[in-house]
Amino acid sequence: MTPIIPEARANVRLIDHPLVQHKLTLMRKKEASTNSFRRLLNELSSLMAYEVTRDMVTQEVEIQTPLETMTARMIDGKKLVFVSILRAGNGILDGVLSVVPGARVGHIGLYRDPKTLEAVEYYFKMPKNMEERDIIVVDPMLATGNSAAAAVARLKVCGPKSIKFLCLLTCPEGINAMYRQHPDVQIFTAAIDRELNDHGYILPGLGDAGDRIFGTQ
Repeated sequence: MTPIIPEARANVRLIDHPLVQHKLTLMRKKEASTNSFRRLLNELSSLMAYEVTRDMVTQEVEIQTPLETMTARMIDGKKLVFVSILRAGNGILDGVLSVVPGARVGHIGLYRDPKTLEAVEYYFKMPKNMEERDIIVVDPMLATGNSAAAAVARLKVCGPKSIKFLCLLTCPEGINAMYRQHPDVQIFTAAIDRELNDHGYILPGLGDAGDRIFGTQ
């Protein structure tokens, strides 16, 4: 087993809420149907969104309740961008957008070269004024870390205020790879699994997330 770099481990936020862990366990089951896998991912993503947005900046606004005027706190969801790493990242979008419906959405298309396991970009579309925004990159798996690190590097060119990474599962290899290239990016995950196999899949994992979301196994 590959050990996690201590500094890298400190950069990971493990979301161990009982509901998150329960739904993740159901998703891991081989017999879970495409429909149930997709539904559970939506629910789990919504729960995880609360943690990854916990430190979002709020501002005081004046509102009128049915009884009187008061000052209350609100976030500016339009300042936040969820960036989906295609295609599996789209499985997380509905869940996180149900919590922050005002957020903008970006997409970056990357595929993993089967021989080198390196990320190759084929699509990139972001909202305007990225330098004013906080980014949360979403992808179900942080495995080798190559695609995630490549996505973050591409996004840094846009000059955003901050970048976080949200995934269901990761492993020591993925955590270390992200930390070596982007020590400023915090990882939010529901589980740190044991290791990668020879094909770059997380063990014990849950299989290929994209195939299970879209029924293309």
